Amino acid sequence: MAPEEDLDAGERNLLLYAEDVAVARRKIVGDTVRVATVTQEREHQVDENLVHSRVEVVRVPIGKPVDVVPPIREEGDTTILSVVEEIVVVERRLILKEEVHIRRIHVSERHLETVVLREQNVEVSRTAAVAPATGDDGLLADAAPTLLQDRK
Repeated sequence: MAPEEDLDAGERNLLLYAEDVAVARRKIVGDTVRVATVTQEREHQVDENLVHSRVEVVRVPIGKPVDVVPPIREEGDTTILSVVEEIVVVERRLILKEEVHIRRIHVSERHLETVVLREQNVEVSRTAAVAPATGDDGLLADAAPTLLQDRK
């Protein structure tokens, strides 16, 4: 007897095939990424105008009697410092022995120097991961076909 004769009229028994998939999580090795900082040195030439002051000392002999010690005074860029000497005579007198003139001289000169500058860069390298294993049909090993039956 044919499988369809045993059933009620109009009903048929059909065999259907379906794939059943089992989904699961698993850890797989991913790409390896390495990050490194690299310090590089390069020479850089610095060309700047430098300003500084120097002093020039001139002793000016005077030899003139004074009653009191003259104060320190300034005339333009020159500072004048009075040097006195006390001498004993029948009477005491202050003799202005000399003045020390200190003059400020501003100098501007070009300065050229080579200096070493350091700079850091980041290098990133990537190593690809190993691909997961698949079967001959291109499916992952976890997928398996199953036979389903449905009656209508």
